[in-house]
Amino acid sequence: MRFLQLPRTIVCGVAAALASQLALSQALELEDGQATLILTNGSIYTVDGQAEAMAIGAKGVILAVGASDLVSQFKGEGTEVRDLQGDTVLPGFHEMHVHPMMAGLRENACKFAQGSSLQQVLDKVAQCVEAAEPGEWITGGQWDAPTLGGIPHRELLDRVAPNNPVILTDTSGHSDWVNTMALEQAGISRDTPDPPGGVIERDSNGDPTGVTRENAQQLIADLVPPPNLAQRKAAVRWSLDTMLAGGITSFVSATTGEAEAEAFAALADDGDLKQRVRLCLGGRREDPKDVESLIQRRQLYARERLSPDCVKLYLDGVPTDSHTGAMLEPYADIVEGRDDEASRKGILMYSDEDVKKVVTDFDVQGLTVKFHAAGDAAVRRGLDAIAAAREANGFSGLLHNVGHCTFVSEEDLPRARAMGATYEVSPYLWAPSPINDSIIAAVGPERIERVWPVRDMIDAGALVVPGSDWSVVPAVNPWIGVETLVTRETLGGGESFGKGQAITVDEALAMYTVNAARQMGHDDRVGRIAPGMIADLVVVNQDPHKVPAQKLHETVVKATIINGEIVYEAGP
Repeated sequence: MRFLQLPRTIVCGVAAALASQLALSQALELEDGQATLILTNGSIYTVDGQAEAMAIGAKGVILAVGASDLVSQFKGEGTEVRDLQGDTVLPGFHEMHVHPMMAGLRENACKFAQGSSLQQVLDKVAQCVEAAEPGEWITGGQWDAPTLGGIPHRELLDRVAPNNPVILTDTSGHSDWVNTMALEQAGISRDTPDPPGGVIERDSNGDPTGVTRENAQQLIADLVPPPNLAQRKAAVRWSLDTMLAGGITSFVSATTGEAEAEAFAALADDGDLKQRVRLCLGGRREDPKDVESLIQRRQLYARERLSPDCVKLYLDGVPTDSHTGAMLEPYADIVEGRDDEASRKGILMYSDEDVKKVVTDFDVQGLTVKFHAAGDAAVRRGLDAIAAAREANGFSGLLHNVGHCTFVSEEDLPRARAMGATYEVSPYLWAPSPINDSIIAAVGPERIERVWPVRDMIDAGALVVPGSDWSVVPAVNPWIGVETLVTRETLGGGESFGKGQAITVDEALAMYTVNAARQMGHDDRVGRIAPGMIADLVVVNQDPHKVPAQKLHETVVKATIINGEIVYEAGP
């Protein structure tokens, strides 16, 4: 089949007539020239330019993009013509870092708003206990140490939950707060050593406070009864629907164990998976032996739009009050009760030798590696590992991804382009959030101005993609990310940090479309609007180029289209 790129404007006189005749003759030569859907009278942002109409064929492929009168040549008896009434069409958005099952399960857990006060959290836990049976686990989140008045203690939970084990996860997902019953069921006491890559917080007497971090979280989390397949499917389905309503047509499930992979595959078999999904297998909370087995059997979960071709490796934690993000220079504050190298500069989960070997092996197997690397020392370790894989294997074509990149050393910035690696940043996280207060206190005012150095990454020639880390953030709204990338301000305008790292609207949109499509390895099919590409699209109520940057987060998704099918449509 041949496709037609129509002129964006009509040329005057004879040239216009010739252009129209040529367009019509080429259209008639198309094997499947009749469109099933035409979008007209709007603004079509193609990534490469603007148009006012487009035609989509029966197989979900874009037939034509251009002026309305020329696109209308593809109208047939069964064609649906939609008047956009000035709305804007963009390539479908990509989300490079989400946790769908976790997000869905949290909706039915003991959930409280981010930034809740200590009393609000305790009141909510008391309500959850009242609705539960004695001895039943109470799970939920998301708490923030700054709004609780400091790192919380197990005795606070004991007051409202004396007969139920409680485990509450913080906003970052890298710390849990539990009560005494949970500690006792896990067999954790003052004599329990910190596991490798984890911390059991202790008071001045050496007794556990009830806060566990990183790999220590699993000591208790493993005791919580897992959800069954129906519950897992319902949780993932809820997240799929939520993302469709946000115009997200492709995404990466950033930490996927076998239970979640099974749920995704089951939804695909049921016909409920519309988006294009990459599963990054593994994570902090998975047994390494289970992850290895899952990787070997990954093709069991492969489906037409489901690709289990990625592995997640955690290199560090988070640069907050926990001090688990691995930094090149010491943190600016101190952790009460801790005075060791880990508390001063964070935790590296892998030795340099081990991570180089692991990444080199995965590269040979055709698996893209996605790192969790928040601190600049972790980013460097990830880049070193990718460099080792390139030296051993040559360029495999896989774009290994360094995720989060909260802090990156200036000397490391150019390395991604040189070795064919990519950076993922989390633009949602510099919108107002208690977690930012924690980061600022931990690293100090000077380093915070270089947090998420997106401008410098792009100027260094790196491919940069966005990842919200939802449900660490409260909403999976790409337009929050677009706005904060462009303004480096709080939503709607206001003081923030890292103002020198702002980028343009087009650069931000490219991150969510063509850049991310390239990261996922399907930029030959989606990520831009052009004849021959697949029609993965989002229709929104305003042109991002024509509104104040501080209004971008107010953009409303009117419809989401995948493979030419309207899979979401907003109500009247």
